[in-house]
Amino acid sequence: MNSSIIKSVLLHLGLGGFLWATANIHPPAPKVMEVTLNSAIPEPDNAVSAVTVDQKQVEQKIAELQIKEDAKKRAEDKRIRDLERRAANARKQREAEARNIKKLEQQRKAKEKEKAQAEAEAKKAREIEQKERAKAKQAEKQKQEAENAAKAAADKRKAEEEALKKAEAERKKREAEAKERAKEAERKRQQALQEQMLQEQLAKEQAARSKIRQQQVVSEVDKYRALIMARIQQNLLIDEKMKNQQCRVNIRLGFNGLVTQVKSLGGDKLVCEAALRAVRMADTLPVSKDKDVFEQLKNINLTIKPEF
Repeated sequence: MNSSIIKSVLLHLGLGGFLWATANIHPPAPKVMEVTLNSAIPEPDNAVSAVTVDQKQVEQKIAELQIKEDAKKRAEDKRIRDLERRAANARKQREAEARNIKKLEQQRKAKEKEKAQAEAEAKKAREIEQKERAKAKQAEKQKQEAENAAKAAADKRKAEEEALKKAEAERKKREAEAKERAKEAERKRQQALQEQMLQEQLAKEQAARSKIRQQQVVSEVDKYRALIMARIQQNLLIDEKMKNQQCRVNIRLGFNGLVTQVKSLGGDKLVCEAALRAVRMADTLPVSKDKDVFEQLKNINLTIKPEF
C-alpha cells in the first residue's frame, strides 16, 4: 500500500477527529507574545487530546484513494499506448513510401531495357535494309514500326520519370514540413524553459524579500518590547520585599499605544500590584506605526521583575 495514501488518510481523519473534539470545549485563549526579563518562567505543559480513528474509515479512505490512483494509472497507460500506436503508423507509412519509390525505380529500369531492346531491333532493321535492297519497302515498314515502338517506349519512360520526380518532390516537401514542425516544437520548448527559469527567479527574489521583511519585523518587535519594558520599570515602585520576585502581566494596546487593558497572569502579589500600577501610570506605551510590528505588540505578555 502506498505510504503517502495512508498518511493522507490519517491526516484527514485526524483533522476531522480534532475538529469534533474541539467543538465541545471552550475556544482557546488568544495567542499572545511571551517576554521574560532577566529570567524565563517555564510554561505549563499543553494538554494533549487523543482522537481515536475508526479503522474501517481508514480502510475505506485508503480504498477510495487507491481506486483514484488506479484510474489515473490506467489513463496514463492508455495515453502511452496511443502514442506508441501513432508512432507505429507513421513508421509503416514511411516504409510504404520507400517501397513505392523502389518499385518506380525498378519500372524505370525495365523501360530503359525495353528501349535498348527497341533500339537493337531498329539497328537490325537497318542492317536488313542494307543487305536486302530488294525488300526496301518491307524493311522501311519494319523500321517505321520499330521507331514507333521506340517512341512509345520513350514517351512512357518520360511519363514514368516525371511521376518519379513528382513523388520525390512530395517526399522532400514532407521532410521539409517535418523539419519545420520539429524546429517550431524546439522553439516552443526553449520558450517554455525560459519562462520557467524566469518564474523560478522571481520566486527566489520574492522569498528573499519576504525573509528580509520578516527579519525587520522581528527586530522592530524586539526593539519596542524593550522600550515598553523600560517604560514600565521607570514607573515601577519597588520594595525590598519584592527582591527576587516577579509577576507576569498581559497588556493590550491601541494603535496609538494607549493601554486598553492590563491584568495579572500570576506571580508575587506585591510585584503584581506594583506592575499593574506602573502600566496604568504610563497610560500609553511605545508602539510602532508599522502594521505588521503592531500586530505582534497589541496583545503581549510580559514578565516584570523589579530591578534593584
